[in-house]
Amino acid sequence: MMDHTVKAFDEDITRLRGLIAEMGGLAEVAVQEAIDAMVRGDKELGDAVVARDKKLDTLETEVDKLAVRIIALRAPLADDLREVIAALKIAGVVERIGDYAKNIAKRVDKIKERGKFEPLTLLPTMAELAAEMVHDVLTAYAARDPELALEVIAADNKVDAFYDSIFRNLVSHMVENPKTISTAAQLLFVAKNIERIGDHATNVAEMVHFAATGDYPPDDDDI
Repeated sequence: MMDHTVKAFDEDITRLRGLIAEMGGLAEVAVQEAIDAMVRGDKELGDAVVARDKKLDTLETEVDKLAVRIIALRAPLADDLREVIAALKIAGVVERIGDYAKNIAKRVDKIKERGKFEPLTLLPTMAELAAEMVHDVLTAYAARDPELALEVIAADNKVDAFYDSIFRNLVSHMVENPKTISTAAQLLFVAKNIERIGDHATNVAEMVHFAATGDYPPDDDDI
């Protein structure tokens, strides 16, 4: 009976990890495709990103149900309990990353004069940094790697710096040429969503670190 219980618990944890990995993969692709759609003006691709967001919502619900079942039936302790709680929280954060990608995709047909609007060329690089954070934090989760999680947290400073630069650039465009205000406002919205993706990848990294070590990483002020 004990062997059966342990095997069943292991199967549940494996399933939980698989669901998180699937969610992460979908979110990562959504971020990349949303930016591609925005830069190219590809509304069909943007609509596909929006439509696929429902899959992330469904997977989050599966994670919630499985995590609650594991806690109720398996009564995990210590490391196992941390992993289940972390997975529960990570699922919610990854779902939000998908929402930010969806928000970007919805702006595809609102960006005017793509070929003439120079700030638009800055956003793909910022998005690439944020998408890389999402990719790395999922790798850290799969490998239970707290050091990689810390690297993801540190990378958020680059995304924040990019956002500050793009913000100043777009405000300058609006001041110098009021005709660009509508497009610049849309791009500011996109840039803010990318910045939030970086923040959420950082949140996941903190949970990965907690699941692996039992401790949350120190704040910058504490280092």
